[in-house]
Amino acid sequence: MNCHIDRVWEFFTDIKHLEIITPMEIELKISNATNQKLTQGSEFWLEGKLMMMLSKRSKWHSIITSYSVSPQEYLYVDEMLTGPFKKWKHLHKFYGADNNNNQKQTQVIDEIHFELPYGIIGKLFDGYVYKRLEKLFYNRKLATIRSLENNT
Repeated sequence: MNCHIDRVWEFFTDIKHLEIITPMEIELKISNATNQKLTQGSEFWLEGKLMMMLSKRSKWHSIITSYSVSPQEYLYVDEMLTGPFKKWKHLHKFYGADNNNNQKQTQVIDEIHFELPYGIIGKLFDGYVYKRLEKLFYNRKLATIRSLENNT
């Protein structure tokens, strides 16, 4: 994305970014957060159609378990404490670079590790949830680009 890493980091570590980049049909609402700015140990509580396959609303409670800023990369990890998944770990990585025109660019990488509840029955839905997550994160990418590149 054509945006300096510091600006992208500032955007993604503000808890409100979730309401900006999450598709409207999920009806995401931040019900509580220990900090407006995400840092090591920050906790947040969300409500919405978070499982993406159910029309019912659910609640989600996460904590930032890792947070690091270095010259090579910026990253943080959020892990679900309670919510619709048995396990959820989301690594957010940000890399900055100059392109050929000497413009600042940032690469945003999301790595998701999840486990559904209900044991072997839940495993049957892994592929479906994976496809839904791909679509969700593609839409989040477009919303991030719209938000940051159009408000430079």
